[in-house]
Amino acid sequence: MKRRPLRAVRRRVRRAGTRVRSVLLRRVFLPWREDRAAVLRYAAVLDGQTVNLHARMPDWVPADEHARLELRRGGRRHTAEARVYHDHDGSVLMDAAVLLGREVGGLPLNSGRWKIRLKAKKGLRRRALSLLLLDMPRPYAGPTRPMEASAVTGARYRLGRTVTGSARVTCSPAPPSVEVVRVQTSHSGVDITFRVVGGRPEAPWAEFVASGRRLEAEVTELDDGLWQVFAPLHLMVPRRDRPEQWDVVLCSDNLRDLRLGRRLHDVRNPKRVFAMREATVTPVGRTPMLVLPRYTPAGNFRIQCSPMAEAA
Repeated sequence: MKRRPLRAVRRRVRRAGTRVRSVLLRRVFLPWREDRAAVLRYAAVLDGQTVNLHARMPDWVPADEHARLELRRGGRRHTAEARVYHDHDGSVLMDAAVLLGREVGGLPLNSGRWKIRLKAKKGLRRRALSLLLLDMPRPYAGPTRPMEASAVTGARYRLGRTVTGSARVTCSPAPPSVEVVRVQTSHSGVDITFRVVGGRPEAPWAEFVASGRRLEAEVTELDDGLWQVFAPLHLMVPRRDRPEQWDVVLCSDNLRDLRLGRRLHDVRNPKRVFAMREATVTPVGRTPMLVLPRYTPAGNFRIQCSPMAEAA
């Protein structure tokens, strides 16, 4: 009971600190730095792993300079191409798209906060400009949302800013998770193919869990980092005249238990978008039943088994 008031106090302190930093940023640091830095008009991490930037350059920066973005953390530095050009009204702008992640051919950022600067040169003259982030990226409405992590690696890249307004990227490693790749339903069963992100399971097995019931199933390793499990439907027949919901959990000797699901996507309602058809399945030695593989609103994979009598 003592933790709840403490958490509420921490939230209030964080909100107060955010307000103070915002006031200092807009009233002190931005007016002081705006004429000496590039001001970002647009900044977002698209597809979970590509940083897209569009900035207005100071008036004294010419448009024909060779420019590169530099991401720096401690003694480590990585660079990427940037384009500086004239807009139709004569102002100088900068565009850049930076792919992140060694596995996808992008910049190999490790965990931590990386400051972003623009390096420009013309002849022997070199310049270094900070990128000011006035407004944090805002989520948009619609059936999709910004990708929160890379769909390939599961790593998370978030845009942020320092106290003085300089843009930076925070890189976080992928937490262990299990992503469903393919579900095949036949008249005899349900075949589930999945991949493990953020770790490699040792001696894995699967458990199908319903209210008061838990069934173990063998897991088979395939090529390209994929795994497969076959649902033991002959043991999942409902015991009552109502549907039973079965969650699928991957267990192993080295990772915590992980529920199968789909989370590395940009849809707001996976239950509706990734909907699958209900099928009549006849397990060996059992009566037919209705089987509906589906996803919960949170993205967890679930198999609904219903008796035929109820469906009729």
